[in-house]
Amino acid sequence: MFVLSAEVGCFYSARVDDLFSSPITASTCYCAVYGQPIRHSASPAMHNPALAELGLDWRYLAFEVASDELGQAIAGAKAMRYIGLNLTVPHKLLALDMVDVLDESAETWGAVNTICFEAKGEDGIWTPLGQALGQAHGEVRAKGYNTDADGITLALQQDLGLDLAGLRVLFLGAGGAGRVAALKLAKEGVAELHLVNRTRAKAVDLANEIRDRFPSTAVSVGYPDNASGNVDLLLNATSLGLKVDDALPIDENQFNLSHAEAVFDMIYQPAETPLLAKAEAAGCRTANGLGMLLWQGVKALEIWTGQSAPVEVMRDALSAHIYGDG
Repeated sequence: MFVLSAEVGCFYSARVDDLFSSPITASTCYCAVYGQPIRHSASPAMHNPALAELGLDWRYLAFEVASDELGQAIAGAKAMRYIGLNLTVPHKLLALDMVDVLDESAETWGAVNTICFEAKGEDGIWTPLGQALGQAHGEVRAKGYNTDADGITLALQQDLGLDLAGLRVLFLGAGGAGRVAALKLAKEGVAELHLVNRTRAKAVDLANEIRDRFPSTAVSVGYPDNASGNVDLLLNATSLGLKVDDALPIDENQFNLSHAEAVFDMIYQPAETPLLAKAEAAGCRTANGLGMLLWQGVKALEIWTGQSAPVEVMRDALSAHIYGDG
């Protein structure tokens, strides 16, 4: 069975109760994030202050869910009339076949990181449960979304001030979230994408997909030529940098960081990876992945509530939770 461990549950319960003046009752609604592992998730710390700010009698929880029990866990949340779910590693691809319907965003990017449970009204119109007062006892379906793609572009725009159209990009990593991010950059009209991945075949597959779907973007596998190697953006979508003794995700013999105007690392903990430290020393504008985490959460909350999310409340809560600020 999928479970929320007692230790994790008590931790979140204590933190959440501090945010709300009213206790949990039979009227309280729930959202959750599923993943394996899940202890690292900052989503409850980001969403619960936002729910309190919006005055909603909702709570956001975190559950450890194994891959072979994901379908059961989604069905359980649907049966219990949860408002919605977020999905993290390793569930985003698996969920494509486990929801009742896919939003265009999930179909476009081939992954689901957000589920919204919807009720069917007497008029036949499906409405998110968080916006369907009095309709929660009728037919309910699970609709899958992808908010990761918007999360990466908004982070690049907000944190680095980048207009993506026409950019030259060196992109490190070709799997999981990296694939979605590379496809989204191509859709946004970047001029060049140079793909580098530990397994070259995966980079080749992604390059072919980009050529087929977004032919206006010039895509190549490998580092740009030294003679004309300047790029507007270097983006790291690998896991290198999570550990203090990790090697850099780039081969410095093939690319010098001084040739990049800006560097974005999708890793947000630690706040400054070795890549970002070297990039800043080389004079690059830099940003980590906190903004990506923020904006995908903002988009999910807005899908569930139909309201504008309190972005600054969520940003401050994330920063305080992850970095101990405030």
